[in-house]
Amino acid sequence: MTPLETEQAIAELEATGKFNVLRKLDMEHDPRFTQRPVNKPLIGLCLDTETTGLDYQQDKAVEIGIVAFEYDPASGEILRICGRYSGLEDPGFPLSDEVSAIHGIADDMLVGKHFDDEQITALATRASLVIAHNANFDRKFVENRFPVFATIPWACSLYQINWDEEDVKYRSLEYLLFSCCDCFFTPHRALDDAEAVLSLLLGHLPESKAPVFKTLLDSSAEIFSRIWAVNAPYATRELLKAHKYRWSDGETSSYKAWNKLVPQSREAKELSFLAKKIYPDGNTNTVKIVRSDALSRYSVRE
Repeated sequence: MTPLETEQAIAELEATGKFNVLRKLDMEHDPRFTQRPVNKPLIGLCLDTETTGLDYQQDKAVEIGIVAFEYDPASGEILRICGRYSGLEDPGFPLSDEVSAIHGIADDMLVGKHFDDEQITALATRASLVIAHNANFDRKFVENRFPVFATIPWACSLYQINWDEEDVKYRSLEYLLFSCCDCFFTPHRALDDAEAVLSLLLGHLPESKAPVFKTLLDSSAEIFSRIWAVNAPYATRELLKAHKYRWSDGETSSYKAWNKLVPQSREAKELSFLAKKIYPDGNTNTVKIVRSDALSRYSVRE
């Protein structure tokens, strides 16, 4: 079947109203890049890591994938891809079977491998913004290995877009690509995931139809507050979970408590929720609030 015949078949299927055809992610030929000339464009990085585990203090990154792109800071238009990096590094100890099963990286693939420090540093020093789908995880790992990433603003496509307002129930990258871009990809290798994040940024939000990247770019400039529900009653854990709070065990965070990251403008709303629904006497004196900007947000310094 020729490309023209394929497009005609897709058009006929979708015209019936019974089918929605998903396209495989293809960043080399994505027509959504504007390619227009812009005076002094900025560079953003979409980044993903694969690691030996979840604890950035003990585990290490074994794979880093980066896609660099030019964008117009005024309009938020993404212009073109201007660089890529994909590399492996031997952590110095065996991977667990559970970890290898997740990302498909085996010990023999890592023997003698090292990240290209010069190339990664060159990409980082040109960047005005780094974006990850769960930056709270990826930033800590890359900062430990490359301190230059501590000097760059970060944004998170998972937590800094209000997916609830867009009536999106699930936050996985696969589901968001389906919801915003009508495409799919093969997940769990770092460069594939980084390219998937860029594809998501090129899309539009399903309800408001706002550009994803412009929405995230505006959000990245805000001050955010991490609300820590310290000493919340155990019996309220399901309610906190339903309200998008996440549990931190205190080993890799400031407090052992349920917590949630929100724009500073929503602090009062969260405190009201905690007072009415979580703390029996309405007293929120034990609640802790940690504010951060894009330079410190998700960092080991937060």
